[in-house]
Formats: sequence, C-alpha cells, structure tokens
Amino acid sequence: MNLPRTTLVAVCLAVVSAAPAVAQDWAKKMFTETSHNFGTVARGAKTEHRFVFANTYKEDVHVVSVRSSCGCTSPKVSRHDLKTGESAEIIATFNTHSFVGQRGATLTVTFDKPFYAEVQLRVSGNIRGDVAFTPAFVDLGKVPFGSGAEQKVRVSRSGDFPWVIQDVRSVNSNFEVMLSKPQRSGGQSSYDLTFRLKPGAPAGFLKGQLILVTNDPRATQIPMDVEGLIVAPVTVSPQLLAMGAVPCGGTVTKNVVVKADRPFKVTGIDCGDDCITCPAKPEPALVHILPVTFKAGDATGKIERELKIATDLGENVVPSVLVQATVEPAAEAPPANGAGPATSAAAAL
Repeated sequence: MNLPRTTLVAVCLAVVSAAPAVAQDWAKKMFTETSHNFGTVARGAKTEHRFVFANTYKEDVHVVSVRSSCGCTSPKVSRHDLKTGESAEIIATFNTHSFVGQRGATLTVTFDKPFYAEVQLRVSGNIRGDVAFTPAFVDLGKVPFGSGAEQKVRVSRSGDFPWVIQDVRSVNSNFEVMLSKPQRSGGQSSYDLTFRLKPGAPAGFLKGQLILVTNDPRATQIPMDVEGLIVAPVTVSPQLLAMGAVPCGGTVTKNVVVKADRPFKVTGIDCGDDCITCPAKPEPALVHILPVTFKAGDATGKIERELKIATDLGENVVPSVLVQATVEPAAEAPPANGAGPATSAAAAL
C-alpha cells in the first residue's frame, strides 16, 4: 500500500517524538514513586520527603543534577554514583519559611550514565501562614540510649477564629505528649507542647511525626516532624540494606556489620516472617559480620522488612535494619548483586 507523502511524514514525526520518552523509561523504573503531597503544614515547619531509587541494572548509574521548577522546594541527591543493587534518595525540602499558600514544584533529575535521561518528580502542599511552630520541629539531637529526652515547642495561630487543638496523635508508642491549656491574646491562640521520648526507645535514627488534630475545617490535621539519633554502645552498618531486584523464587545475600565496645553474642534475628534469614553468632566478639539472606516469594512488588538483631547486651540496644527489595517476575527480573548478572539498562530502552 502506498501512503501519501504527508501521511508518511506524520508517521515519522510521531515515531521520532515518542522515542525520547520511551528511551528514558529505564531511569523512571528505578523510582518507587514519582509524586508526593505534603498536605497542610505550618509556616516554618521542617517538611521534607525522600524519593527512593535503586540501580537494578548491571551498569553504574550517575546522577548529574536535580533542579526544581519553583523556589518553594529545594531538592538534593543523597549520592550521585550507584553501583548495581545500591540505593539513593532525592530529598525534597518544602521551603515553609519563605512561602505560604498552595504550592507545587516539578523536580527534574538528570542522569548521564549509563545513558542520558531525565525523570520528573512532583511535589505539592499547602503552607499555612497563620500557623507556626517555634522551634520548627522536635529536634532531639543525639540521645544516649536508655536516657529518654524532652523538648518543648510553641504552637501558635493568628486570627479571630477560636482555634483549638483537640488531640495530638502518633503511631510511635515511644512518644509522649503533654499540651498546655490554650493561651489567647491579641487575636492569637497559643499552646505549649511538651514532647517526651521514653527511655525504652530503640537505638538508631529516629524520624517520626506528631499529628495535631484541630477544630479548623480547612485543615483538621497538621503534622510536626520529630528527629533524633539514639546512640547506643552498638553500631550497625548499613541500617538500610538494599537487596535490589530479585526474581520470584530467587535469593540474594548481603552482609550487615555489628560492632560493640565489649564482646557480645548475636542470639538471633526477627523480621516477622521467613523471607529473611540470618545465622546466630554464639561466640562472643567485638565485631560480627552477619550474612542476611532474602528469599523472594511469588508476590511481586516492593518488599520492606524491619530486621531486629537480638544480642546478650539487652533489649533494643542494637539499631534495627530496614531491608528493601523489589520482587519481579522470574522471566523479566534483573537479579540483584550476588544473584547473577543484572539486566542491562539498554533492555529498557
């Protein structure tokens, strides 16, 4: 069949215009998500989100840069070079000090290895100019294990509306909160919020949120970030164990190093199911290298498990390890490092 010249030109243009988008799919496939809504946040509050991506290909991946379409969001990359099975994060920080109202931004992540590609991430949120935290969030800093911690935050709202904080919620059972009676003066409602971290909180990095439940129909819930580092005499590396992409039924093993200031035994591990195994270390030592094995089941998708390491040093002394893996169909999966050669990024073009 002979097509008119104009039709052939149109077909060629359509193919050419579609090629760049298809060619960049390899990079987008590394991300677990490409959009995030911060919801309603207070002016001056610390607000950030981490977009996680992992190199599931056999080639090294390099991030050239990340830029934002709006000054309301400042992005940065946690690491620029990733080998097979390694993970990194694009950290998006909402600039609540300088902007108010409904805001949104597109973050463009640029790769130049193994091929050129751009991935667009989108963030949005509503910054309340009439609500403020002083300080901007609960920053506990370094907390010695077993000591607990306390910090006060002033929560205020400007306006004639009789603003009431009805409740403060958190999913973390190690958090306790006390709220003062409301103080109203000159069109402003204020509360003194006292945050307490229980002494029994486990060692490791602490990142959570408090949710302020209010009577304001425009924003019934406002988040407040909580951060800190509970320092124990035991260290674990890495605390984020990225297994990469694993085919259904496949296995991959990576090491976790546990160190202490005195000899100790590793009496066992617990992750909630049988997909992760790790042998005990009954002989005392200052350093233990633990081979952690992940076995993929039949269900595909992202898997996250909290690995708890038990020792003879006491409960909650050892920081937990977050194990991440992506289970893919056996016929298409690029096996993670240690499970065979990974698929080339060229296969995704």
